Amino acid sequence: MTTGDIANYASYLTDEKRASANTVSSYLRDINQFAQWLQIEKHCELRRASMDAVRDYMSWMQGHGKSAASATRFLASVKSFYNYLMAQGILKQNPAKGVASTKSEKKYPEILTNREVELFLEQPQCVDSKGIRDHAMLELLYATGMRVSELIALDLDDLNLMAGFVRCESKGRERIIPLYRTAIKALGDYVHQIRPQIIADSEESALFVNMNGDRMSRQGLWKNIKYYQERAGIQKEITPHTLRHSFAVHLLENGADLRAIQEMLGHADISSTQVYTHVVKNKLKDVYIKAHPRA
Repeated sequence: MTTGDIANYASYLTDEKRASANTVSSYLRDINQFAQWLQIEKHCELRRASMDAVRDYMSWMQGHGKSAASATRFLASVKSFYNYLMAQGILKQNPAKGVASTKSEKKYPEILTNREVELFLEQPQCVDSKGIRDHAMLELLYATGMRVSELIALDLDDLNLMAGFVRCESKGRERIIPLYRTAIKALGDYVHQIRPQIIADSEESALFVNMNGDRMSRQGLWKNIKYYQERAGIQKEITPHTLRHSFAVHLLENGADLRAIQEMLGHADISSTQVYTHVVKNKLKDVYIKAHPRA
């Protein structure tokens, strides 16, 4: 019964909620791990779990070195799962309802300085196919603030170099993001000179392909980013999301409207975008403390 419930919930997340692949993966991992723990420790299935069982599992997580963020995410996962079972008429109450999340210190995203961004984007040497492709990818990431899953899903038809924008579709919503001139130039060089040489099939639709000519993978993009971080000698941990966060903060610092940033990032809720205002305020506070003679 447990396996069937989880499989049906996975279909619900994907087909109805249109959750991202990462969200589905993390929710299912949390629920499966909880189900295994219930069988071993409580000798029961997910449908028979109690509020005390949910609390006990969160205590077990803490005792085994899991972070407060992991426990909070688990609680969100299991609440969503049991809400689904209630909506299906399988359960009458949610055993996770009323369970308090573990308080964790608020952590703001890592942001690159303007100079660090420049240094990072300078790393791909545009002297061969790989360098020109990688330069175009990194420029596009910073130019648009896209998620890595969105970037590797782009097709050639999503790019309009003449008009200077890229079309991105995620979670059933489409957004149009403008491109700055340097990104347009880098993408033009790649699309016209390099991509036709390395695609494995003339029918290939992917905008970015690996050196075997197939669509770029998530792992391939992450590997490239880590490589160029090391080459740049930047001590901060750089991920695709680091560039996404930096994109948002730099726009905000230069006077961009929060709603416009929300639209470009594809946030459904403005509260997800408002975290960047806190980042900017913290940066200003740091500058004040370091620079004011009486601070």
